[in-house]
Amino acid sequence: MNFVKRLIYYLSGVGIGIVLLVFFLSGKKTSCDYGPNARTLKFLKNKPIQQNNSIKDLAFYQLDSIDIVQVLDDGEVNFRNSEISKELPNIYSVEHMIEKKGYFEFRFRVDQNSTRLISIKPMSP
Repeated sequence: MNFVKRLIYYLSGVGIGIVLLVFFLSGKKTSCDYGPNARTLKFLKNKPIQQNNSIKDLAFYQLDSIDIVQVLDDGEVNFRNSEISKELPNIYSVEHMIEKKGYFEFRFRVDQNSTRLISIKPMSP
């Protein structure tokens, strides 16, 4: 069998495999969160978010709950400033640039049942 026939068989198999994957995985909540930053943000988003003490900070910096969701979608976890242990509660520092509002550090405290926004601090970029 020459190279062209092998290439055609290979590409047709790969094509059929991709079509099957798209068919079976469409509509499902699948994600490829392999990096530590993506896994941590997904962990923070999976629990209900509480904003008890930080509502004054949100109003002061003209932020709202949509900005918090954006931070948990696109933010960068700063593991050096986070307080992480093997047992909960842990405190994670997430940094994010919010358009027209500036660069902020958000600190989240993760308990067994919830994620709590505990502080917001503006930062220089």
